[in-house]
Amino acid sequence: EWITPNDQFFTVSHYNRPVVRPEEYRLEITGLVRHPKIYTLSDLKRRPRQEVVFTLECAGNHGFDWFTGGIGTAKWTGTPLAPLLQEAGFRPEGIEVVFFGADAGEEEVRNVKMHQQFSRSLSLSDAMRPEVLLCYEMNGESLPHEHGFPVRLIVPGWYGVANVKWLSRIEVMETRWAGRFMTRDYVTIREESRSGGGTLWTQKVVGRARIKSIAARVISRGERYHIEGAAWGGAIDQVEVRIDDGRWVPATITSGRDREFAWKFWSLEWTATTPGEHTITSRAIDREGNIQPAADDSFLTQKHTYWESNGQITRRIRIS
Repeated sequence: EWITPNDQFFTVSHYNRPVVRPEEYRLEITGLVRHPKIYTLSDLKRRPRQEVVFTLECAGNHGFDWFTGGIGTAKWTGTPLAPLLQEAGFRPEGIEVVFFGADAGEEEVRNVKMHQQFSRSLSLSDAMRPEVLLCYEMNGESLPHEHGFPVRLIVPGWYGVANVKWLSRIEVMETRWAGRFMTRDYVTIREESRSGGGTLWTQKVVGRARIKSIAARVISRGERYHIEGAAWGGAIDQVEVRIDDGRWVPATITSGRDREFAWKFWSLEWTATTPGEHTITSRAIDREGNIQPAADDSFLTQKHTYWESNGQITRRIRIS
């Protein structure tokens, strides 16, 4: 199915899961703005509605053998963020938009203990993209509590961590944000080879989703087999499939090509020549020609954290 039911959609939280009464909800827009604003839930619902079908994936999905369900697709409904920032009148020196959730916990940095809300940021240009929403509905229903009720941020095309839940404050700042989930957690560490020899250790913040695909199932049709799968994480142009150690062959994208931020479904007809075990591997290719990397690609083998694990996935099937 296109849409993941709300009760089957994965959830991740880092602190508590606050209960916010809708009549008491307030969203503050502050910082380097000329006209600070405070909105109630009713205020946001009176603004223009916008929907986006978006496949939301946890940056740690497939980072461990046991974590393979951190992904789902929903129809998210809310109001665009950009007009609210324009009405607040951000000042020229503002370059970063920081989003704070009502969920909070204790942090310690260099022996300094502090109470901190969950936070992530976007550059001003990313925050102003027209698809970024202040979301209050999920699949036609009020946003479930575990998904950030009453309001969460939806940033299509980015990993889940950027989509801040229980959104309570938006602040425009003049410097890059350096909270825990930007500098100490959700950071991909790589040991990259240099062309002149040697290596360089890099640390980059998890941000936009990477292209990915998987073979989901194989259906028997007499002597033929029908392979179905999905691809997501970017502007997918095509999907290729390899059976055992054969050549890569193009699959057919059967639905979703017109949905910019949602997974695409693909299929391939296969005539199995011999009984026994076979392997099926898929790879997604985006519009710029970038190819989903193989599991042994240095782009992945030199990665020392489990975030952004988008390597090709091999499925095994036994034919009797």
